[in-house]
Amino acid sequence: MSPAASKGGGGTTSSIWTPANVVTCVRVVAVPLWLLVAEFSPAAGTGSAWSLGVFLFFVVLSLTDKLDGYLARSRNEVTTFGKFLDPIADKLVVVVALCFLLERGEVSSWVLLVIVAREFLVSGLRMVVASAGTVIAASPLGKGKTAVTMVAISALLLAMALPAGSVSGGFELLGQVLMVVAVVLTAWSGIDYFVKSWSYIVGKR
Repeated sequence: MSPAASKGGGGTTSSIWTPANVVTCVRVVAVPLWLLVAEFSPAAGTGSAWSLGVFLFFVVLSLTDKLDGYLARSRNEVTTFGKFLDPIADKLVVVVALCFLLERGEVSSWVLLVIVAREFLVSGLRMVVASAGTVIAASPLGKGKTAVTMVAISALLLAMALPAGSVSGGFELLGQVLMVVAVVLTAWSGIDYFVKSWSYIVGKR
């Protein structure tokens, strides 16, 4: 991870209202809307069209991360605002979805604890490094854990939306296995951030 890393890695732009940043802002606003829709979904295993809509809505939210990344790279538009807000948008999508799954008994409270604790610690690290005039963008490892977590959540939401049976059970198993992988990557990426930014923490930069 390089503290100076960014989404595009290319040029910069003076305006924060780039297409990529607009997509990121829409994602942030859409998160509470998704939760509101999800709260009205029926119990798992009923084969509800509403629950399928909740799953599809979440998939769209997840894919917008790829969209704003593509827009930033293709248009060569990199902003400090984007580097700041994009990781926050990802965290909101993941944490809110995990809270919903915890409420429905689909994930353990330990999963939420590890992921939220990591995000608090890394956010604190970002503040320390920012005080030195540097913005830490998401590392490849951090983006990898986010992607695995979103796929795991998607699998669990799909399992809840499908009628009870072997197919839904298969997606349930897939989601649970991927969630374990996501927790491991979450801890690993958090340690990686601290190791590579240790000089900022101890004040040697």
